[in-house]
Amino acid sequence: MSRPDGRKDNELRKITVETNFTENPLGSALIRAGKTMVLCTASVEEDVPRWMKYGDGPARGWVTAEYNMLPASTHTRSRRERNRVGGRTMEIQRLIGRSLRAVVDLEALGQRTITLDCEVLQADGGTRTASITGGFIALALACDKLIKDGKLDKMPFDHTVAAISCGVVEGTPVLDLPYVEDSAAEVDMNVIMTSDLKLIEVQGTGEESTFTRQELNALLDLAEAGVKELADIQRTALREAGVNVTF
Repeated sequence: MSRPDGRKDNELRKITVETNFTENPLGSALIRAGKTMVLCTASVEEDVPRWMKYGDGPARGWVTAEYNMLPASTHTRSRRERNRVGGRTMEIQRLIGRSLRAVVDLEALGQRTITLDCEVLQADGGTRTASITGGFIALALACDKLIKDGKLDKMPFDHTVAAISCGVVEGTPVLDLPYVEDSAAEVDMNVIMTSDLKLIEVQGTGEESTFTRQELNALLDLAEAGVKELADIQRTALREAGVNVTF
């Protein structure tokens, strides 16, 4: 199959990361995946949600996320979600939060909350996956600063988290779909994995179609290879930002 941007079926879009893009949050990263751009920031509060303060379990921290698309991030301006978060937005920010919590030792984090804010500056498919991949980088930068400030003993995780889209387009399994492919895909899938290739979540849907177990396996193979590349990109970005990467 000939892809619109000339990539191979198993090839990622060009991925770039600019760390410490903004100064105020403890960690920030601007991630570009092709034409998709997401600014991920990590803010730290020395407190936890009220519901975590009760109970007999050990003291833990919390990691959560918010997701937003700027009105002009798509071809047609969308309205801001001022008073009520829409269903799609709620689903995506919950996905980001639980994906990152999957690798974080919340007890080691201490009684503090890290909030990842993922702002989509430009959308061309894969905004939720870019948010997770970039969100982990912002999280790691924030934790590194907590370590340097003497508030954490070590990184509260042993592996990175990354996410990638894949799908079946014109009968062919392909990796990392831009909007033009995503909107026409017979099967659409998002895969979230750790750098040791354990699955966190798989979201797969037949869009007015069905798919076979063989196609599912092919898509997971594509996603696994993509996550390996993304994990290397994450580690490289963090090393260049001065983080001691041992995960």
